[in-house]
Amino acid sequence: MLRLVFVAVFLILYLILGIPVLCAEWLIAKRFPYAADISQLRMVQWGFKCILALAGVKLTVSGEEHIPKDTAVLYIGNHRSFFDIVITYSRCPGLTGYVAKDSMLRVPLLSIWMKRLYCLFLDRSNPKEGLKSILTAIDHVKNGISVCIFPEGTRNDGKELSMLPFHSGSFKIAEKTGCAIVPVSLNNTHFMFEQHIPRIEKTHVVIEYGKPIYPKELDKETRKRIAPYCQKIIQDTINRNHSLV
Repeated sequence: MLRLVFVAVFLILYLILGIPVLCAEWLIAKRFPYAADISQLRMVQWGFKCILALAGVKLTVSGEEHIPKDTAVLYIGNHRSFFDIVITYSRCPGLTGYVAKDSMLRVPLLSIWMKRLYCLFLDRSNPKEGLKSILTAIDHVKNGISVCIFPEGTRNDGKELSMLPFHSGSFKIAEKTGCAIVPVSLNNTHFMFEQHIPRIEKTHVVIEYGKPIYPKELDKETRKRIAPYCQKIIQDTINRNHSLV
């Protein structure tokens, strides 16, 4: 329970003490928007790295050299834990907006930070609003901001190594922009918290970034089935990396 207390206290203090920082960044953004964006990105990444240290997470990371550094990409990954966002966002090399549930809008201060970091809030009960979110994500990528989405649509609470079917709509972002799809495979994040709520357990997490996939370079049949194609890549990777945890 101590790890949960440490993480909760740190998060609360970070959000409260960050209020004047948000105000300062708002002023900076009026004249130097890109500088403010990068500053906020690095501050949140620092906070997330502190949370992972307090949670006792040991990370094994491979494949980061596959991430294109000079252009926006679409990250896709399997989703087993609340900590998936903390882990992956702490390692993003550039500006990245996450697609999150619209319920996050109700969290004071946190929702402000998320909006500043180009996060999108998806109402899964409203297809029309969902389409708007995808169109906004397409604009983000065109403007040089990467997007991360978990195509399963929700956290998978099933058996270890299991995955829910990927939603094909998530891949429209890459299809419409031509950006690279970077598969992100996560092992053992479920054990950190969800497997024994309310405790946070010291955990070894394995994360692997796959080689970029460019939809236009795929044959016609594969492009039609790009969701299961990408899902198989992640499934094969988490199966292979299971022995490392």
